[in-house]
Amino acid sequence: MRFSAWYKLRKFIYNNLHNDDYESTFSRSVNAFLILLIIGNTAAVLLESINNIYLSYQGWFDAFEVFSILVFSIEYLLRFWAIADKDPLESAWKNRWQWVRSGGAIIDLLSILPAYINFFVHIDLRFLRILRLFRLLKLTRYFVSLQILLRVIEREKGSFQAVIFILIIMIIMAAAGVYVVENKAQPEVFSSIPASMWWAAVTLTTVGYGDVTPITPLGRFLGAMITILGVGLAALPAGILATGLANELELRKQKLELKFREMLQSAEIDLIADEEKIDDLRKEIGLTAEQTHDIVLQLLREQKEEALEQEKSNYCFCPHCGNKLPD
Repeated sequence: MRFSAWYKLRKFIYNNLHNDDYESTFSRSVNAFLILLIIGNTAAVLLESINNIYLSYQGWFDAFEVFSILVFSIEYLLRFWAIADKDPLESAWKNRWQWVRSGGAIIDLLSILPAYINFFVHIDLRFLRILRLFRLLKLTRYFVSLQILLRVIEREKGSFQAVIFILIIMIIMAAAGVYVVENKAQPEVFSSIPASMWWAAVTLTTVGYGDVTPITPLGRFLGAMITILGVGLAALPAGILATGLANELELRKQKLELKFREMLQSAEIDLIADEEKIDDLRKEIGLTAEQTHDIVLQLLREQKEEALEQEKSNYCFCPHCGNKLPD
């Protein structure tokens, strides 16, 4: 009986914290509370950077931080314990190990780790406060749009790695080139290749702060060429992201369409009457109302065409005038 109660409790926690297909008043309340707590922590970090406010309400800030650490730590431990129910075919510890290595679990750990470091290292390190902003990343769990973006980045990570690698090579080559042509004219600015990499980075990314500029004709020509190359290079990540988002949305549209077809075959949904159910499925998959409307219209047209074909197959018609032949 004791083990049965523990298993039921673990399943209950799993459904409310991990299971996206499970929704109840309690799970919605938990999610809303955690979202508000994350937003409150972000606001606290911003306000703590204003010394007058922080010194005036330091006790309140510290109490809120302790409360947040306690809640997020309990959440992390409960998620770690309950994730054992994710895959019944796998062992509990294998499920937990796979979860610990996932992006969501790493974000959860980073959101509480700076606080514990601050407990053990008794030094007022301001950067530890800034690291608490990692808690803002926890919002990705609760918003489908952010999940789509992270999934696209994960899927296209190979392309992003290639762009970053090319960018590093270009920065090194540009820094070496401007060092060769500008070192004698500006030895204090372009004193070495590593020192020239700042100019190469801001030029290739088309930021161009203007604090370091070439003055020789050859150096300016080289700078112009690097700037032109940088325009194309800077557009690559945007193109990869745009293509990835388009592909992800298309996959989600296909997933929603397939879901509708399965539910239509089993008579679980009416595309005209069940507007609330359709809207719930749309939000779950992460599509807009317009995209879902197009899918529904397409399926309704197909249903109408199938009904007409079925009606025609039940009767015989004259091939010349199209009138129904007598039985």
